[in-house]
Amino acid sequence: MIKSELINRLAERNQHLTQRDIERIVGTIFDEIANALSRGDRVELRGFGAFSVKRRPARTGRNPRTGTAVEVQEKFVPFFKTGKELRQKLNLSAKQTADAE
Repeated sequence: MIKSELINRLAERNQHLTQRDIERIVGTIFDEIANALSRGDRVELRGFGAFSVKRRPARTGRNPRTGTAVEVQEKFVPFFKTGKELRQKLNLSAKQTADAE
């Protein structure tokens, strides 16, 4: 699902809100998650999961085209860990799909 699909689904379920309001709400939530991660904070959405930032140390990599060594700088990457409720829901739906086949 992409952002516009999420906004459309929310609009269908919340007809008392305008499309513009829903776009603003979704954008604000995503912006706040991104801002918190950029500060190094952890964002936890109970039942869904937690976003955090992991540090990848500097290393020597390889250019895949030429095979020469390339220095790769330290970087920080976003990381998502699913919550217990989401994991159970995913496993339940996977089990039901497998049983149906």
